[in-house]
Amino acid sequence: MIELKSPQEIECMHVTGRFVADVLTQLGDLAEVGVNLLDLEHHARSLIKARGAESCYWDYAPSFGNGPFRNVLCLSVNDAVLHGLPHDYVLRDGDVVSIDMAVGIDGWVADSARTVIVGAAAADDLQLVEATEVALEAAIEAARPGNHLGDVSAAIGEVAGRYGYPVNLEFGGHGIGRTMHESPHVSNNGRRGRGMKLLPGLTIAIEPWFAKTTDEITFDEDGWTIRSADGSRTAHSEHTVAITDGDPLVLTRRA
Repeated sequence: MIELKSPQEIECMHVTGRFVADVLTQLGDLAEVGVNLLDLEHHARSLIKARGAESCYWDYAPSFGNGPFRNVLCLSVNDAVLHGLPHDYVLRDGDVVSIDMAVGIDGWVADSARTVIVGAAAADDLQLVEATEVALEAAIEAARPGNHLGDVSAAIGEVAGRYGYPVNLEFGGHGIGRTMHESPHVSNNGRRGRGMKLLPGLTIAIEPWFAKTTDEITFDEDGWTIRSADGSRTAHSEHTVAITDGDPLVLTRRA
């Protein structure tokens, strides 16, 4: 079932979104050579606790995964792209790190991700991150009343094609609001003019992610961490977006 949110409810989600944006800004600044992934995790935990927010990841137990997720961040490094478990790993020069976070405040959820490059960045890594960011902005631009969900998905796939990256369709974006995962599913590729018609009040998390040279994935033994099947590097960008009567409203926009 898809629930359309009122302007007042969207503003409540925006409160959560601004908090998520602030935390991701801090974490991106902290992700430097020599920093342990667990330092990022514990910093986020302290900020969430101080705000009185609730992590959507803690105790999350979908059909995949090895038991409940017991962290507040997904931290995915290099060829890992989604659901990376924070662990004892010290960041190195040139590492590509996806930082993904979803929390609820007063019953309303926001979800966002960014990819940062630690230290000196290789040109092809910069291009990969750029592609996810360009795809995200193109998809946001398509998230307008009267358009279709396929327009949002097609915008992502078209950017991937221009950059020469394949697209995996197993994991993508999703509806969001009172919980982290609501209907509809938001594919990272599609056909324009297809799918449900976008209406004001729909809130979705749009999250393009690409690997350099494959659309196939593997899972680590932990059951959570998703990697490119060929070991090529990956990147992931995500925002929570509300469809309004006018321009799309990005609820997790970083300053």
